Amino acid sequence: MTGGLAIQRLTGLSSLTYTLYHNPRCSKSRQTLELLRGRGIEPVIVEYLKTPPDAAELGRILGLLGMTPRQLLRKREAAEAGLDDPTLTDEALVAGMVATPATIERPILLTGTRAVLGRPPEAVLALL
Repeated sequence: MTGGLAIQRLTGLSSLTYTLYHNPRCSKSRQTLELLRGRGIEPVIVEYLKTPPDAAELGRILGLLGMTPRQLLRKREAAEAGLDDPTLTDEALVAGMVATPATIERPILLTGTRAVLGRPPEAVLALL
């Protein structure tokens, strides 16, 4: 057993990594980041407008959230991108969300096996 692992087991500390899909221009996203940092958590930050998830990663995120693509759409942005058509399939919505990441609701906090949408920001506390 390595020293770090032994210390984690003895103290109960976790090496859990948090990833925040973040838009620094969004007040809810900034509030979520501030909330995490106030609890001593420095997440890996993904500015998803600059580095959007691909279809496979977005599918994984949706699975962790337990949401459909339509549930994760920002309404106004979806309408502007033409993604508010009720006949679009989940696959078409995911493709549209990847192509136009501003349509993805934010912020999203992930661990390896769980995720939560930070709306309201306090919702992320369920993952801590």
